[in-house]
Amino acid sequence: MKKHNFSAGPCILPQEVLKQASDAILNFNNDNLSLIEISHRSKPFVDVMDKAVELVKELLNVPKGYSVIFLQGGASMEFLMVPLNLMKINGKAAYTNTGAWAKKAIAEAKNLGDVTVVGDSSDTNYNYIPKGYEIPSDVDYFHCTSNNTIYGTQVKDFPNTPSLMVCDMSSDIFSRMVDISKFDIIYAGAQKNMGPAGTTLVIVKDEVLGKTGRNIPTMLDYNTHISKGSMFNTPPVFPIYVSMLTLQWLKDLGGVEVIEKVNQEKANLLYGEIDRNPLFEGTAAKEDRSNMNVCFLLNDSSKEDAFNTLWNDAGINGIKGHRSVGGYRASMYNAMPIESVQVLVDIMKKLEQN
Repeated sequence: MKKHNFSAGPCILPQEVLKQASDAILNFNNDNLSLIEISHRSKPFVDVMDKAVELVKELLNVPKGYSVIFLQGGASMEFLMVPLNLMKINGKAAYTNTGAWAKKAIAEAKNLGDVTVVGDSSDTNYNYIPKGYEIPSDVDYFHCTSNNTIYGTQVKDFPNTPSLMVCDMSSDIFSRMVDISKFDIIYAGAQKNMGPAGTTLVIVKDEVLGKTGRNIPTMLDYNTHISKGSMFNTPPVFPIYVSMLTLQWLKDLGGVEVIEKVNQEKANLLYGEIDRNPLFEGTAAKEDRSNMNVCFLLNDSSKEDAFNTLWNDAGINGIKGHRSVGGYRASMYNAMPIESVQVLVDIMKKLEQN
């Protein structure tokens, strides 16, 4: 029985993408060579890289003057690369602290300059998105995290900033339309909505680079990777290939506009049951609920074993909540079919009826 995979990441990918990717491991482009043993500078893989970049630009309506690059090191590397490339010597940056990953990004930036936390939801274990904060006009950039996988919150409206704006969109990129022109750098680990772990997508406005006055290590300089077309060093060919396939799948589906509506339907279905069913309650503020990661609690702990048995027997995987929150977390990335969400909802109803 195929599992209903609600894992937070690495996460569910389209079945047809997994099939294409597995075929390419054995025989890529019918050349009787594996994708992972050909040269990354050969035309077949250069075509993959070019197609992946083209799809990113098309699906997100990336304006002219932005570069799209595929790097390594995950979002954790970007926590360091962003201040290295944007923060001037003795400079300043503003951050919102909305969860575990934002907290790590803040810690890295503090190693390079002065960091002001303008919005902080740690007072209630990150169950809401701060609002009404002011971003100082003298900072080099403002950084936010669009979606918080652990706590199930999501930024619905991005602020207007007097400075450059950077966003970690690792867990909701390609799930909804965003105005790329509002941002100067967007970065996202692939392992949520794009592909397997191992590559990181970065979209950067070219004109904001090279102005810090600092000596940036070659490997950590965005301009290095832009000038070399993401091939300064050997790129992670398999994650980039799977990302390309996933983006093509999304395009064939109708693009981000279509998947945004599907994701809203899935969220409405599950949140509707959480709010209706007296056995459950959501953990995030309703106005900030994530469409990607639905966090909820079982109100009656005596029914925990029964609920766990029900969802296990139904083939549901990966809904245990993060250890810092507890309860349950259903991650519903782009490839999650609404039919799987309905299975979870039916289980919740069955528990109530029993």
